[in-house]
Amino acid sequence: MVEQKNCSFCGGAIEPGTGKMFIRKDGTVYYFCSTKCQNNYKLGRAPRRVSWTKAGRKAMGKE
Repeated sequence: MVEQKNCSFCGGAIEPGTGKMFIRKDGTVYYFCSTKCQNNYKLGRAPRRVSWTKAGRKAMGKE
């Protein structure tokens, strides 16, 4: 079975063959499910402050 990755920003599942992998100069690997997640990461937004992410829903007490 193919390993399934989780988005580094929103925490959602990424289907095999989709998404993007971003590797920083220090070797840290980030996986993004969509351009929306990638752009929010580039803007420096914290996932816990964005309402539609898993971390955001947990911080607001929705989950």
